[in-house]
Amino acid sequence: MTLTQPTTLTPIEARVLGTLMEKARTVPDSYPLSLNSLLLGCNQKSSRDPVMDLSEADVASALENLMALSLMRTNTSGRVARYEHNFQRGIGVPEQSAVLLGLLMLRGPQTAAELRLNTERWYKFADISSVEGFLEELQDRSLDKGGPLVIKLARAPGAREQRWAHLLCGPVDEAQLAQSGSARGTDGAPGALARIEQLEAEVAQLRATVQLLCTELGVSATAP
Repeated sequence: MTLTQPTTLTPIEARVLGTLMEKARTVPDSYPLSLNSLLLGCNQKSSRDPVMDLSEADVASALENLMALSLMRTNTSGRVARYEHNFQRGIGVPEQSAVLLGLLMLRGPQTAAELRLNTERWYKFADISSVEGFLEELQDRSLDKGGPLVIKLARAPGAREQRWAHLLCGPVDEAQLAQSGSARGTDGAPGALARIEQLEAEVAQLRATVQLLCTELGVSATAP
């Protein structure tokens, strides 16, 4: 079954689905996932934006809804039920597009360059242009196939590149995302500008301290 109508997920459903997609590629030996493993993956602190603190009930409810949308399946062959995604077939996109959407669900809006870097363990894109090509296809997706699945955001103040966001949870608030993007800094790292300013202030303070010590010792601050 391939969905031809717009699919609107909750943030929790997107996190559960993205986690299943990630673990299928990064830890195939332990995939499909048990409910406990899936919960840990959803709540992990790294490679997640935003970080969540979901309960087992939250994940179980999301799994029910995703199963109704034919976006995941249950494997009950063992003693413990295990879960696997059916995203690519359920949404009706090629592998490369599924990878990009999975990363956007897990890590939030990213530039094409960030996506190419972050997808290394999922799929190796030849270059940034190929990433942009699949993103543009997702943006131009026809209504008979369910409509666009990503949007290219306006350039955030101080940013060098525009970021992309997924539309699987509905329309995005570009104003809010642009504001959060400005805090990421020009290199795309969260809080980069604030961190740079802090380091510059610390360096200036250290220089002043060194100059004071050199003055008291009667030596030149530029001496080798």
